[in-house]
Amino acid sequence: MNKNSKKLVLASLLCGLCVVGSFITFPVLASKCAPVQHFVNVMCAVLLGRYYGVSVAFSASVLRNILGLGSLLAFPGSMIGAFLSSTLYSKTKSVTAAVVGEIVGTGIIGGLLAYPVATLIMGKGGELAFYVYVTPFLISTVAGSVIAGILAISLDKMGVLPKMQEELR
Repeated sequence: MNKNSKKLVLASLLCGLCVVGSFITFPVLASKCAPVQHFVNVMCAVLLGRYYGVSVAFSASVLRNILGLGSLLAFPGSMIGAFLSSTLYSKTKSVTAAVVGEIVGTGIIGGLLAYPVATLIMGKGGELAFYVYVTPFLISTVAGSVIAGILAISLDKMGVLPKMQEELR
């Protein structure tokens, strides 16, 4: 199997994990937190890179919305988090940078961008302050990102992560 096929299969599996992981949610304020998405974003950043990471985030958000497992708020957070996480990882080769990128991208930037999505497109949150989405987004992304960071660092220390990356790049 060539590297592109391996990447596509892994991206598909991670996208499926996001969709199934959508059943693991908890409500915080106006948002439904899904930490599995953030776990997958960090793992995509470390294993697949920017384009696959953003594509997986977008595809999972579409599927979650079609299946009624998510809302339009899934788009700004997951895609920005995936982009920033994979960009920082590609520049530094640091799992910690990938985790920080996911937390800042989803938790802060995505949380701030959720407000116009909620008010202009979904017709919700007009009475809420724009920062009301940052708190739930941060809680969700910290949970999933830290778990992914622990896994990726453990795989790196065991020498498995570099072998996986070599198989995919």
